[in-house]
Amino acid sequence: QVQLVESGGGLVQAGGSLRLSCAASGRTFNNYRIGWFRQTPGKEREFVAHVSQNVGSTAYADSVKGRFTISRDNARNTVYLQMNSLKPEDTAVYYCAATNYLTVTPRLYNYWGQGTQVTVSS
Repeated sequence: QVQLVESGGGLVQAGGSLRLSCAASGRTFNNYRIGWFRQTPGKEREFVAHVSQNVGSTAYADSVKGRFTISRDNARNTVYLQMNSLKPEDTAVYYCAATNYLTVTPRLYNYWGQGTQVTVSS
């Protein structure tokens, strides 16, 4: 089991950057694959990025590819989402989640944080 807490959200100008953090507790953290998702009011939760136990194994949504980078530091029990070249359409609540699968499907993620708000102004 793992507990997740997101942080690092805020208000930025278009073209700016933010780094989100997903801090985890639980001795089994290193066994989980971690994904980032985002959601706006009235819309489905959307896959953003995913990282496996291998730092070289990552996946990104087409909408963020080339702009966002996911990484993990198992020694710190933390996963990061570096977001560059932010656009207004990136505005959402961002969630991190843990799963045992190689998947981008939200329902297959067993553990979720409470989210952190990212707002990108024009």
